[in-house]
Amino acid sequence: MSDPMRIRAQAQGDKTTVRVLVSHEMESGQRRDAAGKTVPAWFIQSVSATWNGKPVMSAQWGAAVSKNPFMQFAFKGGKAGDKIAVTWVDNRGDKRTDEAVVA
Repeated sequence: MSDPMRIRAQAQGDKTTVRVLVSHEMESGQRRDAAGKTVPAWFIQSVSATWNGKPVMSAQWGAAVSKNPFMQFAFKGGKAGDKIAVTWVDNRGDKRTDEAVVA
């Protein structure tokens, strides 16, 4: 299992901003190892976020996204104490979900 995501969520007025640092190797499938063999593709395909169980963001990613990607998004609503959950699924079928509380 990969390392947990670092999630920070902050409410300001009627807008909540969420910042996420995802821990993932994100191999494109185009790089070669020391022996000259192609390193198999391994990347996040979908990312989604929920606020108190309601979807607020979804994205489709591909092999061009960098290792340990950072993403930021905002949505209307949210207040201190609400829960934000971020989930990703990669092309190997691995999945991870982490949660944070809005500050």
